[in-house]
Amino acid sequence: MKAMVLAAGRGTRLRPLTDRIPKPMIPIGGRPLLEHVVRLLSHHGFDDLVINLSHLPDVIRDHFGDGSTFDVSIHYSFERDLLGTAGALRPVADHFRGDDFLVYYADNLTNVDLAALWQDHQTSGAVATIGLLWMPESAGRGIVGIDGQDRIDRWLEKPEPHQVFDDYLINGGIYALQPQILDAIPSTGATDFALDVIPKLLADGEHLCGHRLQGQLLSTDTPERYEATQRAVESGLFPLP
Repeated sequence: MKAMVLAAGRGTRLRPLTDRIPKPMIPIGGRPLLEHVVRLLSHHGFDDLVINLSHLPDVIRDHFGDGSTFDVSIHYSFERDLLGTAGALRPVADHFRGDDFLVYYADNLTNVDLAALWQDHQTSGAVATIGLLWMPESAGRGIVGIDGQDRIDRWLEKPEPHQVFDDYLINGGIYALQPQILDAIPSTGATDFALDVIPKLLADGEHLCGHRLQGQLLSTDTPERYEATQRAVESGLFPLP
């Protein structure tokens, strides 16, 4: 099964650490974050991976090579200028046409059941199935509302405090997608799933499904969240696969 791993972020909020290494290679539990991601994907049968790169790309290439050490096949897509989470698929769109595929944001550490997400997607008929979970802290995150049939009916990226609605779930940055979604990505410019593509699909009445992820998710996008993630792993509160 195929997956796009979004690993091109520059991690400016984690400087000076990310002056020396790419954001997805920050160490957690004795391994780079991205290695935990690749191992999770491999564990759940996603063995055909494309990883997009930008900042210090050779650090990632040198660590993973062709992926055979991790029982996967890895192709790389270098971005001189960042294309956004959805725009990143444009240069490799042909690789993903024909079959459903996964998109995974590589700045998150998870131990979730990707097979359960994939099964939900296969049975829902949705153009996109979004991995969701509840977190008490919504600041700086995307919040999502779903109806009684798990169909997404509200979507708001990084809301102001007064915009947060009841019964929200957090966008976990893991998407199972039908290949037709590639046609919804504009042909030029930086384009983001959460800001551009998914809101447009929702406005057009497309079937978007929300899946409650089984497991935990920890963020690394700020120094505070990164430190909290390290503590959770080291203390055993976050068991890794």
